[in-house]
Amino acid sequence: MRLNLGACDDIRPGWCNVDRVKLPGVDLVMDLAEPWQFADSTVDEIYAADIFEHLPDRILTMNEAHRVLKPGGILRMECPDAAKGCGQWQDPTHVSAWTPNGLQYFEQGSPAHLRFAKPYGITARFKILILEERNYFPLAGGPGGLRCEVWKFAAVLEAVK
Repeated sequence: MRLNLGACDDIRPGWCNVDRVKLPGVDLVMDLAEPWQFADSTVDEIYAADIFEHLPDRILTMNEAHRVLKPGGILRMECPDAAKGCGQWQDPTHVSAWTPNGLQYFEQGSPAHLRFAKPYGITARFKILILEERNYFPLAGGPGGLRCEVWKFAAVLEAVK
């Protein structure tokens, strides 16, 4: 099974398209801020573009993604980079801040994971396969001449089990 989380209008044929609102093409209505409705180790791949920043608990989000993925399963995620530009902070529905550097807390064997996973309640363990930064709107003009860069990062993570 492949999950497209926060599908909204990006419906992917052949995937289970998940959103918290029943929209055309959405297969499953689910609140991703709560434990997910999938059994352990049943998902081959997760696609999560522009959704994780709308979820309040980064640890729950990553723990749930890891829990439902099969060993070696893939998480493809994309988020605004909270450390660069205004993309994270301009949307009033963003409730958690993500940075590429923050992924080390979920990276198997990293110093942050080794030191903090247990006391923080992190059960997720991933291998980072790809980590890229992208500037989507370099110095875009807006109302009143406002200028803002929107940086995002994309990561491909493999579940270590």
